[in-house]
Amino acid sequence: MDNENLLFHNEYEQFYKMAQSSNAFKSFCREAFGQDFSQDGFSDIDQINRILKTLPLGEESHILDIGCGNGKMLGYLQEKTNAYIHGFDYSENAIDTAKKLFQNKANFKQGNIGDVDYSEEQFDLIVSMDSMYFAPDMEKFVLQIMRWLKKDGVLFVGYQEGDVMPKTDNANTTVLAQAFNKCGIKYEVEDITRETYDLLKKKREVTLSYQKDFEDEGNKDWFDLLMLQTDCVNVPYEQFSKEMARYIYIVRK
Repeated sequence: MDNENLLFHNEYEQFYKMAQSSNAFKSFCREAFGQDFSQDGFSDIDQINRILKTLPLGEESHILDIGCGNGKMLGYLQEKTNAYIHGFDYSENAIDTAKKLFQNKANFKQGNIGDVDYSEEQFDLIVSMDSMYFAPDMEKFVLQIMRWLKKDGVLFVGYQEGDVMPKTDNANTTVLAQAFNKCGIKYEVEDITRETYDLLKKKREVTLSYQKDFEDEGNKDWFDLLMLQTDCVNVPYEQFSKEMARYIYIVRK
Protein backbone atom coordinates (compact mmCIF):
# COMPACT_ATOMS: atom_id res chain seq x y z
CA MET A 1 0.00 0.00 0.00
CA ASP A 2 1.54 3.33 -1.05
CA ASN A 3 1.65 6.35 1.30
CA GLU A 4 -1.37 8.08 -0.25
CA ASN A 5 -3.57 4.99 -0.02
CA LEU A 6 -2.29 4.28 3.49
CA LEU A 7 -3.27 7.78 4.59
CA PHE A 8 -6.74 7.41 3.07
CA HIS A 9 -7.14 3.98 4.68
CA ASN A 10 -6.17 5.32 8.11
CA GLU A 11 -8.58 8.25 7.79
CA TYR A 12 -11.36 5.86 6.77
CA GLU A 13 -10.71 3.66 9.80
CA GLN A 14 -10.76 6.71 12.07
CA PHE A 15 -14.01 7.87 10.46
CA TYR A 16 -15.81 4.69 11.50
CA LYS A 17 -14.45 4.94 15.03
CA MET A 18 -15.84 8.47 15.20
CA ALA A 19 -19.17 7.45 13.62
CA GLN A 20 -19.64 4.78 16.28
CA SER A 21 -18.91 7.03 19.27
CA SER A 22 -20.01 10.55 18.25
CA ASN A 23 -23.53 11.55 19.25
CA ALA A 24 -23.05 14.79 17.33
CA PHE A 25 -22.38 12.88 14.12
CA LYS A 26 -25.35 10.55 14.62
CA SER A 27 -27.64 13.55 15.18
CA PHE A 28 -26.10 15.33 12.20
CA CYS A 29 -26.81 12.34 9.93
CA ARG A 30 -30.43 12.07 11.07
CA GLU A 31 -31.05 15.78 10.44
CA ALA A 32 -29.06 16.16 7.22
CA PHE A 33 -29.97 12.85 5.55
CA GLY A 34 -33.20 11.80 7.24
CA GLN A 35 -31.62 8.68 8.78
CA ASP A 36 -28.33 7.79 10.45
CA PHE A 37 -26.49 5.45 8.09
CA SER A 38 -23.09 6.90 9.12
CA GLN A 39 -22.98 8.53 5.69
CA ASP A 40 -19.59 9.56 4.41
CA GLY A 41 -21.07 10.85 1.19
CA PHE A 42 -24.29 11.97 -0.38
CA SER A 43 -26.98 9.32 0.13
CA ASP A 44 -30.06 10.54 1.95
CA ILE A 45 -33.16 8.59 2.88
CA ASP A 46 -34.91 9.47 -0.40
CA GLN A 47 -32.10 7.91 -2.44
CA ILE A 48 -32.13 4.81 -0.24
CA ASN A 49 -35.91 4.45 -0.54
CA ARG A 50 -35.51 4.49 -4.33
CA ILE A 51 -33.69 1.17 -3.91
CA LEU A 52 -36.79 -0.45 -2.42
CA LYS A 53 -38.85 0.53 -5.48
CA THR A 54 -36.67 -1.35 -7.96
CA LEU A 55 -38.09 -4.83 -7.27
CA PRO A 56 -40.20 -6.68 -4.69
CA LEU A 57 -38.12 -8.15 -1.88
CA GLY A 58 -39.11 -10.56 0.87
CA GLU A 59 -37.76 -12.78 3.62
CA GLU A 60 -36.07 -15.15 1.14
CA SER A 61 -34.40 -12.33 -0.80
CA HIS A 62 -30.66 -11.68 -0.57
CA ILE A 63 -29.20 -8.16 -0.71
CA LEU A 64 -25.52 -7.32 -1.14
CA ASP A 65 -24.05 -3.89 -0.35
CA ILE A 66 -20.67 -3.19 -1.97
CA GLY A 67 -18.74 -0.91 0.39
CA CYS A 68 -21.29 -1.47 3.15
CA GLY A 69 -19.53 0.58 5.84
CA ASN A 70 -20.94 -0.31 9.24
CA GLY A 71 -24.01 -1.94 7.72
CA LYS A 72 -26.61 0.61 8.84
CA MET A 73 -28.07 1.06 5.36
CA LEU A 74 -28.37 -2.72 4.99
CA GLY A 75 -30.03 -2.85 8.40
CA TYR A 76 -32.63 -0.37 7.17
CA LEU A 77 -33.27 -2.40 4.00
CA GLN A 78 -33.64 -5.54 6.11
CA GLU A 79 -36.06 -3.78 8.45
CA LYS A 80 -38.23 -2.92 5.44
CA THR A 81 -38.05 -6.33 3.70
CA ASN A 82 -36.86 -8.97 6.22
CA ALA A 83 -34.35 -10.05 3.55
CA TYR A 84 -30.96 -11.62 4.14
CA ILE A 85 -28.24 -8.97 4.10
CA HIS A 86 -24.62 -9.30 2.96
CA GLY A 87 -21.92 -6.67 2.77
CA PHE A 88 -18.22 -6.10 2.40
CA ASP A 89 -15.96 -3.17 3.09
CA TYR A 90 -12.23 -2.72 3.42
CA SER A 91 -12.52 -1.02 6.83
CA GLU A 92 -11.94 -3.38 9.73
CA ASN A 93 -13.63 -0.95 12.14
CA ALA A 94 -16.70 -0.72 9.92
CA ILE A 95 -17.10 -4.48 9.51
CA ASP A 96 -16.54 -5.11 13.23
CA THR A 97 -19.38 -2.68 13.98
CA ALA A 98 -21.65 -4.24 11.32
CA LYS A 99 -21.16 -7.70 12.79
CA LYS A 100 -22.11 -6.43 16.24
CA LEU A 101 -25.14 -4.44 15.08
CA PHE A 102 -26.64 -7.02 12.71
CA GLN A 103 -26.46 -10.72 13.50
CA ASN A 104 -29.77 -12.08 12.18
CA LYS A 105 -29.75 -13.24 8.54
CA ALA A 106 -26.57 -11.24 8.00
CA ASN A 107 -23.08 -11.85 6.64
CA PHE A 108 -20.26 -9.31 6.52
CA LYS A 109 -16.75 -9.60 5.09
CA GLN A 110 -13.70 -7.38 5.22
CA GLY A 111 -12.05 -7.03 1.83
CA ASN A 112 -11.38 -4.93 -1.25
CA ILE A 113 -13.26 -4.72 -4.53
CA GLY A 114 -11.72 -7.29 -6.82
CA ASP A 115 -10.64 -9.54 -3.95
CA VAL A 116 -14.01 -10.49 -2.42
CA ASP A 117 -16.08 -13.04 -4.32
CA TYR A 118 -19.53 -14.63 -4.02
CA SER A 119 -21.42 -17.50 -5.64
CA GLU A 120 -23.07 -17.14 -9.02
CA GLU A 121 -26.66 -15.92 -8.98
CA GLN A 122 -26.65 -15.40 -5.22
CA PHE A 123 -28.31 -11.99 -4.92
CA ASP A 124 -31.66 -10.49 -5.83
CA LEU A 125 -30.35 -6.97 -5.29
CA ILE A 126 -26.84 -5.52 -5.30
CA VAL A 127 -26.32 -1.97 -4.09
CA SER A 128 -23.27 0.24 -4.51
CA MET A 129 -23.46 3.74 -3.08
CA ASP A 130 -20.27 5.66 -3.89
CA SER A 131 -18.02 2.61 -3.99
CA MET A 132 -17.67 1.59 -7.66
CA TYR A 133 -14.91 4.19 -8.04
CA PHE A 134 -12.47 1.93 -6.23
CA ALA A 135 -12.69 -0.99 -8.65
CA PRO A 136 -9.18 -1.56 -10.05
CA ASP A 137 -10.76 -2.79 -13.31
CA MET A 138 -14.29 -1.44 -13.84
CA GLU A 139 -15.24 -3.74 -16.71
CA LYS A 140 -14.03 -6.83 -14.88
CA PHE A 141 -15.88 -5.82 -11.71
CA VAL A 142 -19.11 -5.08 -13.57
CA LEU A 143 -19.02 -8.57 -15.10
CA GLN A 144 -18.32 -10.06 -11.66
CA ILE A 145 -21.37 -8.27 -10.25
CA MET A 146 -23.53 -9.60 -13.08
CA ARG A 147 -22.43 -13.14 -12.22
CA TRP A 148 -23.47 -12.58 -8.61
CA LEU A 149 -26.95 -11.37 -9.61
CA LYS A 150 -29.85 -13.77 -9.95
CA LYS A 151 -31.95 -13.73 -13.11
CA ASP A 152 -34.29 -10.74 -12.83
CA GLY A 153 -31.99 -9.29 -10.15
CA VAL A 154 -31.18 -5.58 -9.94
CA LEU A 155 -27.98 -3.58 -9.56
CA PHE A 156 -28.50 -0.12 -8.03
CA VAL A 157 -25.56 2.32 -8.14
CA GLY A 158 -25.15 5.81 -6.69
CA TYR A 159 -22.32 7.41 -8.69
CA GLN A 160 -20.76 10.85 -8.46
CA GLU A 161 -18.29 12.75 -10.62
CA GLY A 162 -16.14 15.77 -9.86
CA ASP A 163 -14.38 14.48 -6.74
CA VAL A 164 -13.02 10.91 -6.83
CA MET A 165 -13.93 10.49 -10.51
CA PRO A 166 -13.29 13.12 -13.20
CA LYS A 167 -16.27 15.00 -14.61
CA THR A 168 -17.32 13.77 -18.05
CA ASP A 169 -19.84 15.14 -20.55
CA ASN A 170 -22.94 13.30 -19.35
CA ALA A 171 -24.32 10.15 -17.71
CA ASN A 172 -23.53 8.03 -20.76
CA THR A 173 -19.82 8.90 -20.87
CA THR A 174 -18.83 8.11 -17.27
CA VAL A 175 -16.28 5.39 -16.58
CA LEU A 176 -19.11 3.21 -15.28
CA ALA A 177 -21.37 3.80 -18.29
CA GLN A 178 -18.49 3.02 -20.65
CA ALA A 179 -17.90 -0.25 -18.77
CA PHE A 180 -21.59 -1.16 -19.09
CA ASN A 181 -21.52 -0.38 -22.81
CA LYS A 182 -18.35 -2.36 -23.48
CA CYS A 183 -19.81 -5.34 -21.62
CA GLY A 184 -23.11 -5.11 -23.52
CA ILE A 185 -25.09 -4.35 -20.35
CA LYS A 186 -28.24 -2.24 -20.68
CA TYR A 187 -28.87 0.31 -17.96
CA GLU A 188 -31.30 2.99 -16.85
CA VAL A 189 -29.91 6.25 -15.50
CA GLU A 190 -31.33 9.21 -13.59
CA ASP A 191 -29.49 12.52 -13.24
CA ILE A 192 -29.84 13.70 -9.63
CA THR A 193 -27.26 16.49 -9.75
CA ARG A 194 -29.74 19.21 -8.79
CA GLU A 195 -31.07 17.09 -5.95
CA THR A 196 -27.49 16.55 -4.75
CA TYR A 197 -26.73 20.27 -4.83
CA ASP A 198 -29.77 20.94 -2.63
CA LEU A 199 -28.78 18.09 -0.30
CA LEU A 200 -25.24 19.46 0.06
CA LYS A 201 -26.66 22.89 0.87
CA LYS A 202 -28.71 21.30 3.65
CA LYS A 203 -25.71 19.25 4.78
CA ARG A 204 -23.66 22.43 5.15
CA GLU A 205 -26.38 24.21 7.14
CA VAL A 206 -26.80 21.24 9.49
CA THR A 207 -23.03 20.92 9.91
CA LEU A 208 -22.83 24.53 11.06
CA SER A 209 -25.64 23.99 13.53
CA TYR A 210 -23.65 21.15 15.16
CA GLN A 211 -20.30 22.95 15.31
CA LYS A 212 -20.31 23.32 19.09
CA ASP A 213 -21.42 19.70 19.60
CA PHE A 214 -18.53 18.41 17.48
CA GLU A 215 -16.07 20.69 19.25
CA ASP A 216 -17.32 19.71 22.72
CA GLU A 217 -16.73 16.04 21.81
CA GLY A 218 -13.20 16.80 20.61
CA ASN A 219 -14.25 16.13 17.02
CA LYS A 220 -13.50 19.53 15.49
CA ASP A 221 -11.46 17.81 12.76
CA TRP A 222 -14.58 16.02 11.55
CA PHE A 223 -16.58 19.24 11.63
CA ASP A 224 -13.86 20.84 9.50
CA LEU A 225 -13.99 17.92 7.07
CA LEU A 226 -17.78 18.17 6.70
CA MET A 227 -17.40 21.86 5.94
CA LEU A 228 -14.70 21.11 3.39
CA GLN A 229 -16.92 18.49 1.73
CA THR A 230 -19.61 21.12 1.18
CA ASP A 231 -17.44 24.02 0.00
CA CYS A 232 -18.52 23.09 -3.53
CA VAL A 233 -22.02 24.54 -2.99
CA ASN A 234 -20.75 28.05 -2.25
CA VAL A 235 -21.43 28.76 -5.94
CA PRO A 236 -24.63 28.97 -8.02
CA TYR A 237 -26.03 25.66 -9.26
CA GLU A 238 -25.06 26.46 -12.85
CA GLN A 239 -21.39 26.57 -11.87
CA PHE A 240 -21.68 23.55 -9.56
CA SER A 241 -23.18 21.43 -12.34
CA LYS A 242 -20.26 22.18 -14.64
CA GLU A 243 -17.86 20.70 -12.10
CA MET A 244 -19.95 18.01 -10.35
CA ALA A 245 -22.59 15.48 -11.34
CA ARG A 246 -24.45 12.66 -9.63
CA TYR A 247 -26.36 9.80 -11.20
CA ILE A 248 -28.32 6.71 -10.22
CA TYR A 249 -27.72 3.73 -12.49
CA ILE A 250 -30.05 0.73 -12.49
CA VAL A 251 -29.30 -2.55 -14.27
CA ARG A 252 -31.93 -5.28 -14.54
CA LYS A 253 -30.54 -8.72 -15.34
